Amino acid sequence: MKENVHMDADHLSKRLATVASYAPQQARLADIGSDHAYLPVWLAKQNRLAYGVAGEVVAGPLHNAETTIAEANLTTVIDARLGDGLAVIKPEDALDTIVIAGMGGTLISDILTRGWQKLTGKELLILQPNVGEEHLRGWLVEHQYEITAENILKDDGHVYEIIVAKKATAPVKLSHADLMFGPFLRVAGGDAFIEKWQHEAQRTQHVLDSLQQAAVEPSQREADFTAKLAMIKEALADAGTTIN
Repeated sequence: MKENVHMDADHLSKRLATVASYAPQQARLADIGSDHAYLPVWLAKQNRLAYGVAGEVVAGPLHNAETTIAEANLTTVIDARLGDGLAVIKPEDALDTIVIAGMGGTLISDILTRGWQKLTGKELLILQPNVGEEHLRGWLVEHQYEITAENILKDDGHVYEIIVAKKATAPVKLSHADLMFGPFLRVAGGDAFIEKWQHEAQRTQHVLDSLQQAAVEPSQREADFTAKLAMIKEALADAGTTIN
């Protein structure tokens, strides 16, 4: 994902710095869709990276990553590779962390599905979907990944969610509310959470109003949006606020 022009390998955006904060010490990490490779290079400069792979599916961003890595004299620590998603990973990388940040939750799910055979089940997944968080949480549950941490923050006018997950030893279950709002986020609340869901409530109400005006009889779609709005109102109430 493209960042603001002030970011480089020494100064990460708030979004990317928060993603980086979940990487373990001396991580062996693949950053899928790395763009300029700012994340692995920054971690290496902080002495927090044992080995890194910067994966890109397009030649232009791959060149950007190679340039950043070379300028930081880290070509022996971070390998920039061209490939689709997890196809860039090799068994000998012995990775313990995979980052996929700055794209839609559906696309992140697709990348994980297509590259499923590349995963050992020992990797920590650090995922930052721009949209489609509920879909991504559903994928994690379906594939027996337990969410171990979440974060929500506002950066450069946008609200972002970060989901950290580990392969579980037993089937994972999440409620509809957990899938929608996040099992940790809906408990923690906070300004970014409230802003996101107040906006979503307004959008849902607008769609509902349009459906009610157009329909002679209530439809299933109308019922779905009514139920969604009720869930959002409950989550906001739990966070100590209401719809603006």
